[in-house]
Amino acid sequence: MAVWKVLDRALVLLPLLGLLSGDSLSTKESDGMLLPKDAVFPSNSLGATAAHLAHSVTTELPYLSNCPSAGLCSKLPSVCVNCTLHWNCTYGKEASFNCTVKPGVQCKDENKMDQKTFQITMICRFCWQLPPTEYQCKETTKCKTVQCPREYFISNCTALEHVHCLGNRTFQKKMYCNWTGGYKWSTALALSITLGGFGADRFYLGQWKEGLGKLFSFGGLGIWTLIDVLLIGIGYVGPADGSLYI
Repeated sequence: MAVWKVLDRALVLLPLLGLLSGDSLSTKESDGMLLPKDAVFPSNSLGATAAHLAHSVTTELPYLSNCPSAGLCSKLPSVCVNCTLHWNCTYGKEASFNCTVKPGVQCKDENKMDQKTFQITMICRFCWQLPPTEYQCKETTKCKTVQCPREYFISNCTALEHVHCLGNRTFQKKMYCNWTGGYKWSTALALSITLGGFGADRFYLGQWKEGLGKLFSFGGLGIWTLIDVLLIGIGYVGPADGSLYI
């Protein structure tokens, strides 16, 4: 009988222990984001929450940094709008396309009224058909510009943000080498005329072997000097790195 009395008292005390430990349980629940109903947030936390939400929106919508607000919808960059670009237009002719702004983008019409759906007018052409002023390509210094026939390379190009065009905005183009290493044609020609017999023109262009050959042969007894004046004058002989004159 004594054992049963002890068990009865334990069953009565268990609910009381649960009530006494309620604070600690609610604290553990709050760590798991299960906050009590009467929780009070300090006022400065509201500002931090708003800032966090704004940062989250910017992170999720990275194009918003390139989209001007309260501007004309028809002037928005292509990254800010979604357009139905049909391909049944006539190449080289102007065509109209229906567009809608992307989420988070705000723009207005000519009457300064908010607008979500609008039309843009552009020339019917694919992005790879754009003129060179409307796209950017990656340059390279791994090819020679002074060469016959001229050397070219395949470059990755991208249409500018404000330009609308059909097809993929990233494309490839065959580009001729046109980079420069800072050599001046006028300086090379002047050295060839005045000090060409000592190989100064070849040394200036970075052609050390030819420069030494001219130096020790006195410009090939003058013949090599005259030939170099002609070749540098017409641009046939250029810098050793294969770049263009400036």
